[in-house]
Amino acid sequence: MEIERFNIDGVILFKPKVFRDERGYFFEAFNYNTFTDVVGQPYDFVQDNQSMSQKNTVRGLHFQKPPNAQGKLVSVVQGAVIDLMVDIRKNSKTYGKSLQVKLTGHEAAFLWVPPGFAHGFCTLEEDTIFQYKCTNYYHKASEGAIKWDDPSFGFKGLILEPIVSEKDVLAPNFKDFTSPF
Repeated sequence: MEIERFNIDGVILFKPKVFRDERGYFFEAFNYNTFTDVVGQPYDFVQDNQSMSQKNTVRGLHFQKPPNAQGKLVSVVQGAVIDLMVDIRKNSKTYGKSLQVKLTGHEAAFLWVPPGFAHGFCTLEEDTIFQYKCTNYYHKASEGAIKWDDPSFGFKGLILEPIVSEKDVLAPNFKDFTSPF
């Protein structure tokens, strides 16, 4: 397994060894011991989510407020995305900094997005299937969002004609946002 860390503390990309032959492929999708060793602390995953989206769909930037905050282990089963995240941990050295990581179904990588991040993605291919494991259950009253195309993040322009939900269009810009973390 190859591990990649980024300039925002806590975000980690896991790249498993994929064994391919004429039959198809095989890889170890998740190993609790490896995950815990790399992340540095144990997390229990309690909910798995999956979405299918058309090309140019944007979902996010979403988060769950404490005490229902969620860490997410995200991956692409089919297709490709630009995964988007913003550090909203007030005491972090990288508060307000953004990061984008390309994930594809072919590469089979998993991205750890710890609690305290607003998270989303933009799809690059038709019928993209995105899945993620969560460290906490979804809680409607705890959901929050930040506008994905806020100019301070540098995500605008990733997709020329994005398909975005009304909720995400109405989300506040970062400058108008008060972090609950």
